[in-house]
Amino acid sequence: MAAPTRDSIEQAQKRVDQAKARLAALNARVAAEGRRLDTRRKIILGGLLIDAASKDKRFAGIVSELTHRISRDQDRKPFEGWTLPGEDR
Repeated sequence: MAAPTRDSIEQAQKRVDQAKARLAALNARVAAEGRRLDTRRKIILGGLLIDAASKDKRFAGIVSELTHRISRDQDRKPFEGWTLPGEDR
Protein backbone atom coordinates (compact mmCIF):
# COMPACT_ATOMS: atom_id res chain seq x y z
CA MET A 1 0.00 0.00 0.00
CA ALA A 2 1.36 3.40 -0.97
CA ALA A 3 1.96 6.04 1.65
CA PRO A 4 -0.85 8.59 1.92
CA THR A 5 -0.22 11.89 0.22
CA ARG A 6 -1.04 15.27 1.61
CA ASP A 7 -3.73 15.60 -1.08
CA SER A 8 -5.37 12.29 -0.19
CA ILE A 9 -5.37 13.23 3.50
CA GLU A 10 -7.00 16.60 2.70
CA GLN A 11 -9.64 14.90 0.56
CA ALA A 12 -10.37 12.37 3.30
CA GLN A 13 -10.62 15.17 5.88
CA LYS A 14 -12.99 17.07 3.58
CA ARG A 15 -15.24 13.99 3.29
CA VAL A 16 -15.21 13.58 7.08
CA ASP A 17 -16.12 17.26 7.56
CA GLN A 18 -18.95 16.98 5.02
CA ALA A 19 -20.29 13.85 6.72
CA LYS A 20 -20.20 15.62 10.11
CA ALA A 21 -22.09 18.57 8.60
CA ARG A 22 -24.74 16.23 7.12
CA LEU A 23 -25.09 14.49 10.51
CA ALA A 24 -25.45 17.82 12.32
CA ALA A 25 -28.12 18.93 9.82
CA LEU A 26 -30.03 15.67 10.28
CA ASN A 27 -29.87 16.00 14.07
CA ALA A 28 -31.12 19.58 13.82
CA ARG A 29 -34.06 18.46 11.66
CA VAL A 30 -34.95 15.71 14.15
CA ALA A 31 -34.82 18.19 17.03
CA ALA A 32 -36.93 20.74 15.14
CA GLU A 33 -39.54 18.10 14.31
CA GLY A 34 -39.63 17.06 17.98
CA ARG A 35 -40.21 20.67 19.06
CA ARG A 36 -42.90 21.09 16.39
CA LEU A 37 -44.76 18.00 17.57
CA ASP A 38 -44.41 19.04 21.22
CA THR A 39 -45.88 22.46 20.43
CA ARG A 40 -48.73 20.86 18.49
CA ARG A 41 -49.54 18.52 21.41
CA LYS A 42 -49.60 21.47 23.82
CA ILE A 43 -51.95 23.43 21.57
CA ILE A 44 -54.31 20.47 21.12
CA LEU A 45 -54.34 19.62 24.84
CA GLY A 46 -54.86 23.29 25.72
CA GLY A 47 -57.83 23.49 23.37
CA LEU A 48 -59.31 20.29 24.77
CA LEU A 49 -58.85 21.54 28.34
CA ILE A 50 -60.47 24.90 27.58
CA ASP A 51 -63.38 23.15 25.84
CA ALA A 52 -63.82 20.74 28.75
CA ALA A 53 -63.61 23.61 31.26
CA SER A 54 -66.34 25.52 29.46
CA LYS A 55 -68.64 22.50 29.87
CA ASP A 56 -67.62 20.98 33.21
CA LYS A 57 -67.03 22.81 36.50
CA ARG A 58 -64.36 20.29 37.57
CA PHE A 59 -62.22 21.21 34.58
CA ALA A 60 -63.01 24.90 35.09
CA GLY A 61 -61.57 24.58 38.59
CA ILE A 62 -58.44 22.94 37.21
CA VAL A 63 -57.98 25.72 34.64
CA SER A 64 -58.48 28.32 37.36
CA GLU A 65 -55.92 26.61 39.59
CA LEU A 66 -53.42 26.31 36.75
CA THR A 67 -53.75 29.96 35.71
CA HIS A 68 -53.18 31.01 39.33
CA ARG A 69 -49.94 29.00 39.37
CA ILE A 70 -48.40 30.98 36.52
CA SER A 71 -45.37 32.69 37.99
CA ARG A 72 -43.72 34.52 35.09
CA ASP A 73 -45.18 37.91 34.20
CA GLN A 74 -44.77 37.30 30.47
CA ASP A 75 -46.78 34.08 30.79
CA ARG A 76 -49.44 35.63 33.03
CA LYS A 77 -50.07 38.62 30.75
CA PRO A 78 -52.14 36.79 28.06
CA PHE A 79 -54.54 35.64 30.79
CA GLU A 80 -55.24 39.10 32.24
CA GLY A 81 -58.98 39.70 31.88
CA TRP A 82 -59.48 36.31 30.19
CA THR A 83 -62.44 34.14 31.10
CA LEU A 84 -63.42 30.71 29.94
CA PRO A 85 -65.86 30.55 27.03
CA GLY A 86 -69.36 30.37 28.47
CA GLU A 87 -68.21 31.61 31.89
CA ASP A 88 -69.72 35.05 31.38
CA ARG A 89 -73.21 33.59 31.20
